[in-house]
Amino acid sequence: MAAVSLRLGDLVWGKLGRYPPWPGKIVNPPKDLKKPRGKKCFFVKFFGTEDHAWIKVEQLKPYHPHKEEMIKINKGKRFQQAVDAVEEFLRKTKGKDQASSHNSTEEKNRRNSSEERGKQSAGEEKRKASLSEGKVKKGTGEGKKRVSSVSSERGSKSPLKKAQDQSPRKRGRPPKDEKDLTIPESSTVKRVMTGTVAGFKWPPSVSEPVKDSDPHFHHFLLSQTEKPAVCYQAITKKLKVCEEETGSTSIQAADSTAVNGSITPTDKKIGFLGLGLMGSGIVSNLLKMGHTVTVWNRTAEKCDLFIQEGARLGRTPAEVVSTCDITFACVSDPKAAKDLVLGPSGVLQGIRPGKCYVDMSTVDADTVTELAQVIVSRGGRFLEAPVSGNQQLSNDGMLVILAAGDRGLYEDCSSCFQAMGKTSFFLGEVGNAAKMMLIVNMVQGSFMATIAEGLTLAQVTGQSQQTLLDILNQGQLASIFLDQKCQNILQGNFKPDFYLKYIQKDLRLAIALGDSVNHPTPMAAAANEVYKRAKALDQSDNDMSAVYRAYIH
Repeated sequence: MAAVSLRLGDLVWGKLGRYPPWPGKIVNPPKDLKKPRGKKCFFVKFFGTEDHAWIKVEQLKPYHPHKEEMIKINKGKRFQQAVDAVEEFLRKTKGKDQASSHNSTEEKNRRNSSEERGKQSAGEEKRKASLSEGKVKKGTGEGKKRVSSVSSERGSKSPLKKAQDQSPRKRGRPPKDEKDLTIPESSTVKRVMTGTVAGFKWPPSVSEPVKDSDPHFHHFLLSQTEKPAVCYQAITKKLKVCEEETGSTSIQAADSTAVNGSITPTDKKIGFLGLGLMGSGIVSNLLKMGHTVTVWNRTAEKCDLFIQEGARLGRTPAEVVSTCDITFACVSDPKAAKDLVLGPSGVLQGIRPGKCYVDMSTVDADTVTELAQVIVSRGGRFLEAPVSGNQQLSNDGMLVILAAGDRGLYEDCSSCFQAMGKTSFFLGEVGNAAKMMLIVNMVQGSFMATIAEGLTLAQVTGQSQQTLLDILNQGQLASIFLDQKCQNILQGNFKPDFYLKYIQKDLRLAIALGDSVNHPTPMAAAANEVYKRAKALDQSDNDMSAVYRAYIH
C-alpha cells in the first residue's frame, strides 16, 4: 500500500507503544520541546485525554479511512469519548467553514452592489453636470435678479442657517451631520484591558510556587506549621491559589481545555525501578512528555518496550541511581521495597550526596521511615510518593500522588508528577503519605467487598444484578469505580487493573496501623477475611473485583 502523506492539522490515529491506536491531531509542538532524534515523527494532540506526544510516522494512520476499523476493535468508554470529541471538532470546523463561505458570498454581493451603485452615481453626476452647464448659460441674463434675491435673504435667515452659524465650529472642522465615530474609551474598559487581559501578575508569595506548573495539574501542599493568610484568584485561563484554614494550598485550573498538555520536562535525568501495572504506565507518560528516563526491572524483558520508545537501560538499581539525578521506584510490598534499597547492587550502593530517591510503593510507615533514614545517612534526599489509582489511570496519566518528606525534592519532581498524575498532595514528614495511602486503600477495598456482597445478595434473592447496577449508577454512589467493578463481575472479566493480592496486603497493613494506635477497624477486618478467602480460591493475580468469587463458592 502506498504511504499516505501527512501534514500539520491532519486528524490521525496514533499508536503509542503497547496502547491501542487513539484519535488525535497533528499540531505544532511547544517552542521549548525538542524533536526526538532518528526517524521522522509528528507532534500529536490526542483527543479525550488531551495528551501530547511525538509519534513516529509509521505509527500514524489518517483518521477517516481507518475510523470504522478502529471503532470495531476499541470498545472502551474513554475511547468512545475521544471519538465523540473528534466528531464535535469536525462539526465545529464545518460550521466555521460554512460561515466563512457565507460571509465571502455576502462580501462579494456587497462589492457587486457597491460597484453597481458607483456606476449609477457616475451616470447621475454626468447628467447633473450637463444640466448645470445649460443653466449657467441661461442664467447670465438673470444676474441682477439673483443679486437682489441674495441681499433679501440676509435679512431673514432660515432655521438651518441659524443653527449652523450659532455652532462654535472652527474652520476645517467637518459639519455636524458628519458625526465623529470615535467613542471615548470608558475607565472600566481601560482597567480591564490593562489588567486581566494584558496579563495577570501574581503577588509575591512566602513559599515559591511549584516550577513549570501545568495549569491543569493540582498541587496540594499540606503544612502543619505555617498559618496561611491570603487568597488570590485569576479571572481568565489562570490558576487559582487558595490557602485555607486547614493549611492546605491548592493550585487549581480555571480552564480545563487541556490536561498535561503544557508540561516542560525537567532537565534532570530520571531513573525508574519497577515496571509493573502502575510503573509501566508511569514510565510511558514520562517518556511521552519528553523526560530522559533510565529504566530497570527485575524481569529485564519488560524494559524492551520502553527502550524502543527512547528509554535507556540500567543493569542494576545501583547503576540507575548513580547515573540519574532523581530515581523513582514502584514495587509491590514492604519486603520488595527493602530488598530494592538494601539488597545486592541495590539503591543504597548508588546513593551519593545530592542523589534523590522517590519511593512510590504502597508500604507501611515504619518501612518508609527506615528507607528514608538509610538514604539520608548517605547524603541522599528522600521523598515517599505512593499513588492512588489503577492500571488504566496510570496509563492515562491521571493518578493521585501522595507525597511526604523532602519538600524541595517534591518541587523538583513537579514535571514528573504532572506527567503521571492529575493531582498531588504534599503531606509533610515521612510516614504521613504511607499512612494516608493505606487509609485510602482500606476504604476502597472495603467498598469493593461490599459491592460484591450486594451483587451476590441480589442474585440469590432473585433480583437482577444489572438492575441493581443501574439503580446504583443513578444514585449518590455513582462513580467510575463502581461501574467498572460491577461490569467486571457481570461480564466475568477479572483481568487485573489492581491486583487482588495487593488490596488484601493494603487492608492488612491498614488494620495493623489501627492496632498501633489502638483504633478499631472492624469493617476493614471483615473485608480482609473475604479477600483472604478469595486468595485461597486462587484469585490473587486477578483484579480486586474477583473478591466476588469468595461469595459464590
